[in-house]
This record gives sequence, C-alpha cells and structure tokens, in this order.
Amino acid sequence: MKLLTTHGNSEDNAAELPGTVVFANDADPMDLPLDGVKRIDLHFPKFTDGRAYSQAFLLRRRREFTGEIRATGDVLVDQLAQMERSGFNVAVLRADQPLDVAQRVLASYPGYGVGRYQGDAVQIAPHFAQTESASS
Repeated sequence: MKLLTTHGNSEDNAAELPGTVVFANDADPMDLPLDGVKRIDLHFPKFTDGRAYSQAFLLRRRREFTGEIRATGDVLVDQLAQMERSGFNVAVLRADQPLDVAQRVLASYPGYGVGRYQGDAVQIAPHFAQTESASS
C-alpha cells in the first residue's frame, strides 16, 4: 500500500484530475460508471465511519476495478491493514498521523498483503490454497 501525507497531496483538486472520481461515502459503488476511471477517492468523514471499506470491497470484488482506490479523510494508522485487505492501495494519512509509524504498522502485517491466512478483496484465495493449486 502506498502511503501519502496530507502535506503535498493534491486531494483538494482530485475532482479536476482526468480519470479521477471523488466518490461520496453514502453512494452505491454498483451505480458508478467506470469507463475511463483510473482512480477513485473514497472518503472517511471520521474514522468510525466504515462505509468506505464496503465501497472499496465492492469495487474490487464485484466491479473488478483494477485502478487506484485511495482512502482520504480521517485516515488513522490503525486502519491501514484493514484498508489494504478491503481493496485500498493508497492511503492519505490524517495530518497528525506519522508516516514512519504507518510504515511500521503495515510491515507488521505481511501476511495480509498476500492473503496468507485469509482471502481478501484482492487475493480471494488464501496463500496456502494458492500454493496447493500451483503445485498440483
């Protein structure tokens, strides 16, 4: 997962970038037209609002969106592992969240990144199931 800080991030102008959609957290991702879309920004208005997790999961699994899904808003270090498993591949950290801590947190969960014990939005089968089918 790519991590960005709010400093130097052009999140405010995201709607003006070609191929970028800033998606409301109460909208249905099944209704979003994906033609020409390269990046979707999903917003966390507060860290306790988890609707963007569901949106990311639906975009990856059901809509098979392969572009960038970016977490914006009230993004805390504690949320990063679950964000990655839900389908986010970029997170813009809240201003008070240290980048070095965020990198350590993600490094602490290497099994999640490849779906080692459980499947996730990106790697549906767990790692052991992938290995078994590859060796058969």
